[in-house]
Amino acid sequence: MANTSATTAGAQDQDGSRRDFLFLATGAAVAVGGAFAAWPFVSSMRPDAATIAAGAPLDVDLAPITDGQIVNVFWRGKLIFVRKLTEKEVKDMKAIPVSELSDPAPFDARVKSGHDQWLVVYGNCTHLGCVPIGHQGNFEGWACPCHGSQFDAVGRVRRGPAPINLPIPPYTFASDTKVRIGEEGGKAAA
Repeated sequence: MANTSATTAGAQDQDGSRRDFLFLATGAAVAVGGAFAAWPFVSSMRPDAATIAAGAPLDVDLAPITDGQIVNVFWRGKLIFVRKLTEKEVKDMKAIPVSELSDPAPFDARVKSGHDQWLVVYGNCTHLGCVPIGHQGNFEGWACPCHGSQFDAVGRVRRGPAPINLPIPPYTFASDTKVRIGEEGGKAAA
């Protein structure tokens, strides 16, 4: 009889081991199947390639831009002015006292150190979003044809209803002849 009890206990251990194995195998199969079933739903929440590309940094070749020229580019669907300032414009803009400005910003805050001749700003008037015309107005910069705001050569508001200077997008110089808009300090803009 003792022998029968030992046999029964061994059969129960085997049944328990089989049961544990089947439980773990079934749980693993359900987990893997659930992951495969959920993947299309999770994947559909990622932005598509066009959306990612729209926010990607934009490289602008500065080599063909001549002194005084303004180049218009688009980044994230917004107009950006890239302007190569002349030596006279750099000298004149540095000489303007900050106290004369309605939105005070020194010249050095408008350009990157070591690249004084390059200005990169958003290309819409800060009043109502019109596009100012380059090399117009009384301040060597831009004049808004809609409501008369005027900006100097480094995008500082000098006259009109515009409340603030032309904003500066995130950008960095990849080299002396290339600027990368949408990236600053090696990090892409959010």
